Amino acid sequence: MRYDLVIFDNDGVLVDSEPISNRLLAAYLTELGHPTSYEDSIRDYMGSAMHRVHDLVEERTGRRLPADFDDVFHARVFAAFERELKPVAGAVDVLGKLEADGTAYCVASSGSHERIRVGHRTTGLDRWFGDELIFSSQDVGRGKPAPDLFLYAAERMGVAPERCVVVEDSPLGVRAAVAAGMDVYGFTAMTPAEKLGGATRLFADMRELPGLLG
Repeated sequence: MRYDLVIFDNDGVLVDSEPISNRLLAAYLTELGHPTSYEDSIRDYMGSAMHRVHDLVEERTGRRLPADFDDVFHARVFAAFERELKPVAGAVDVLGKLEADGTAYCVASSGSHERIRVGHRTTGLDRWFGDELIFSSQDVGRGKPAPDLFLYAAERMGVAPERCVVVEDSPLGVRAAVAAGMDVYGFTAMTPAEKLGGATRLFADMRELPGLLG
């Protein structure tokens, strides 16, 4: 294995949450008078922390989102997760292989700690991720595309950035990993390959990952 640590993004990489959360985000923004399509949400917000939603809406409209926006949105998302959320196909196999090989891994997500844990509990991925392996944009000052989250995860895991590889499916996440000085494997199951420019490698099926990691 050419890496000492595999850092996974969460949404869209471990749990198949992006279709659910972006559908609900688009609907909620539209409900509040900010017409947003599913495609708009994917383009503008996929892979980002919630502050980006607030910042972009205010920048574009001059209006702030309601103070309870995050709470209402997450309540809707978590309810939908309970009904619909599944692991990304092949994710469990990859985690099993990494564990069997003794390769360190963790998750570093733009989502809140609560969102990560709800998703993992619902899909059974909590079996693979103790608290010490979960890092959120809540832990750092700036979310992706800043490198802070990935650098923080590497530091906490005791691994130098150049010995880390990030598995990402969003342009913002790829930019963050590159800025952190890490290799990044772009997962194209949902994101067109051309939008993940800068990735070290591209792959479309999670079950390909162990072979790519070498």
